[in-house]
Amino acid sequence: MATKIKDAKDTKIKNENAGPLAARVVRFEPEEVATPFFLRFGAAAIDYLFFVIFPAMFLVISRIMGNDGAALINSELNNIGWLLAILFGISNLIVLPILTGRTLGKFVAGLEIVGSDGRHPSILRMLLRQTAGYLIVLFSGGLGLLPIAFSRKGRALHDYIFGTYVVFANRKPVAQTDE
Repeated sequence: MATKIKDAKDTKIKNENAGPLAARVVRFEPEEVATPFFLRFGAAAIDYLFFVIFPAMFLVISRIMGNDGAALINSELNNIGWLLAILFGISNLIVLPILTGRTLGKFVAGLEIVGSDGRHPSILRMLLRQTAGYLIVLFSGGLGLLPIAFSRKGRALHDYIFGTYVVFANRKPVAQTDE
């Protein structure tokens, strides 16, 4: 007999014959959980704001300390701000999605990156999506994001290439276990 699971926290169930068994996805319809363009854009804007806050904050602190002109840009505080921004960017755009399937912007917007089967993508797939995928979008001048606006699945170019979807995190696929 199969048990249906709707809550993602209940996906690990004991099966007497097989021991601990992770749930299998029964049905994953990307059109039902696709995220709209403006929500994904909002999540990206939040990520960008988190990124630029460090250099801006340290430039203001440097200005308060009396630096202006070339001294402001060449100050140690400015360098610290950019170093923190780079470390935060790597953590937020690469490490956090690999571990959780979400950036801070996606956490705030309630979005999650999943594979084509509705599960968390592999580490390699997520690493490639978050690095090479974003470089493709960058080098396309942002045109790689246009498919989000015109596709019922709400996928960007890097989602198509790496087999991922960005979905509402609270709308998990229905799952089933063998009993």
